[in-house]
Amino acid sequence: MTPRFPSPAAPLKIGTRGSPLALAQAREARQRLAEAFDLPHAAFEIVVIKTTGDKVLDRPLKEIGGKGLFTKEIEEDLLSGAIDIAVHSMKDMPVAQPGGLLLETYLPREDVRDAFVSLTHDALADLAPGARVGTSSLRRRAQLMARRPDLEVVEFRGNVQTRMTKLGDGLAEATFLAMAGLRRLGMEDVAVSAIAVEDMLPAVAQGAIGIERRADDRRAAMMLEAIHHRPTGQRLAAERAFLAGLDGSCETPIAGLAELDGGTLRLRGEILRPDGSDLRAEDASAPVEDGARLGVEMAARLRAAAGEGFFDWIT
Repeated sequence: MTPRFPSPAAPLKIGTRGSPLALAQAREARQRLAEAFDLPHAAFEIVVIKTTGDKVLDRPLKEIGGKGLFTKEIEEDLLSGAIDIAVHSMKDMPVAQPGGLLLETYLPREDVRDAFVSLTHDALADLAPGARVGTSSLRRRAQLMARRPDLEVVEFRGNVQTRMTKLGDGLAEATFLAMAGLRRLGMEDVAVSAIAVEDMLPAVAQGAIGIERRADDRRAAMMLEAIHHRPTGQRLAAERAFLAGLDGSCETPIAGLAELDGGTLRLRGEILRPDGSDLRAEDASAPVEDGARLGVEMAARLRAAAGEGFFDWIT
């Protein structure tokens, strides 16, 4: 039975970044809300907010402030009431949130794998020593250097179209993208192949969309509860607890993936030095209700195993 909720006098304002992927995710959120409450799309307004991370494309994220650069302006507008809810790629979200905001609604998770993208090669193994691979992700850079230290890694930022242009211009022979983003854009054919998680463990929360609201907004709370995907929430509770336990940010090469099998949650975690010279990994399971505790404990074990100095390069 469709929940009954009156159409608001003014459209519910959905804040988002303006990239093609961010807009696709905002439209997915709007569609799920419209279906849940039998409302027309006119009952919702998508509001594009340009973030610092979108404005500065010529430098690595670590040089201009880190992961929060994709959320700061959006969260400011949410707190001010300029928007009612905010739609985020969860792998861009810091683990700490501003006071007055809640992030507890997740849409069904997409493919978590990384995509290998190249105009000239079929697989990572086909790249010759010295070949250039482009990525802006410290995690992917570190994982690649751990497995293929013979390759040259160059900075690569921008949307899918921009990165494909860079490949065409010969700035690199290959790059990586998230399969989830390609699927949401209807561009799966861009991927030459999807990389198994055993070969490249994804970023924490990769493939998940989160929706943020003001803590005191009861209308938004009621509406978002209707579209929350509980299994995704359970998986992210473990992954983000793991990330928080490592003080993780986009300046930290960390990978993590939680998977559900009935009432059991399996969590795999990985920490690396940025140059790939040291990689530590863990794999453990627990009842799903203990997922967050498992994440905290795994982070503590990896910190202990890494020993003094492993995180000294984190600023």
